[in-house]
Amino acid sequence: MKLIKISTDLELTVHDFPTGTHSEQNDYLRGLIGNGCELYEHVMPERLYTDLNMKDRPTKIPGQCVSMLIDEEGRLKPNTPNLIGSYLYKTDEHNQPIVGNVLFVGEEWSGDGIDFCGLEEKTFKLLELELHNMIMAMKATMEVLK
Repeated sequence: MKLIKISTDLELTVHDFPTGTHSEQNDYLRGLIGNGCELYEHVMPERLYTDLNMKDRPTKIPGQCVSMLIDEEGRLKPNTPNLIGSYLYKTDEHNQPIVGNVLFVGEEWSGDGIDFCGLEEKTFKLLELELHNMIMAMKATMEVLK
């Protein structure tokens, strides 16, 4: 199963969701977020569900529910705002930007509760397309505003 990373320079990359222990998975996810991320925050930005129509609750199918992971301490570090993350988080309404790289991961029910996982294939394809379209629109807008 895959996850999606959006960098602060609006680059979308696809990565395999890590296998291994929770500790090994967390190390990998923090490394993907980068910039010395020691603790990531689980974010469920409203527009991910209202505008992109992703599921906001785990279902019986692992990875249908989508959430965003960010650096918990990102605003305390030298970091660039993430335009995609900030838009989905409604920064335009409350002025609290998402900074640094963001990850889009799935969620699943496990014996211990809810865990992160890769995105289910159909969900992944739809989210990748929607994020790609958002990136193209944002890049075009930035080009016009130069």
